[in-house]
Amino acid sequence: METSMEASRSSAPRLISSDRPRLVLSDEERDAILEEISHYENPRAASIEALKIVQKHRGWVPDEAILPIAELLGIPGSDVEGVATFYSQIFRQPVGRHVIRLCDSMTCYINGHETFLDVIKRELGIAPGQTTPDKRFTLIPVCCLGNCDKGPAFMVDEDTYGQVEANDLMRVLEAYE
Repeated sequence: METSMEASRSSAPRLISSDRPRLVLSDEERDAILEEISHYENPRAASIEALKIVQKHRGWVPDEAILPIAELLGIPGSDVEGVATFYSQIFRQPVGRHVIRLCDSMTCYINGHETFLDVIKRELGIAPGQTTPDKRFTLIPVCCLGNCDKGPAFMVDEDTYGQVEANDLMRVLEAYE
């Protein structure tokens, strides 16, 4: 069964047109994006950073933000949309205050991924792609966190964890209000 988060990452074509409702970037977002652009010879190279700036300010990147970002970068909206849908670190729908990224690579799977997933499902009541009712956590599966020797690996926001026993998982999550 496809979750809503997985559905938002679907490879199905998405219409990018100027008929979409438009979002007005804040002055702070615009200034930060223009600052990023200034670091590159080709503004296109700032695409990911521009998306991350909007995500930092809004918690996610709504469809309506794609064209204003594209206009600042001077590239087609479809190019920005392509970057936004390719990178799993760009959230295309609202997420909780904290995002748990649970590695489901083969190594982490062998080392206990399913046990961790069971703890999260039981204790937080969410499955991959879902957010807790209090909007505290969103669980997102990722294909590899590059910590295969410490699996099962997971991240909470920007913090990476490995070699954690499943029984200690909830203690780790308690630190994230």
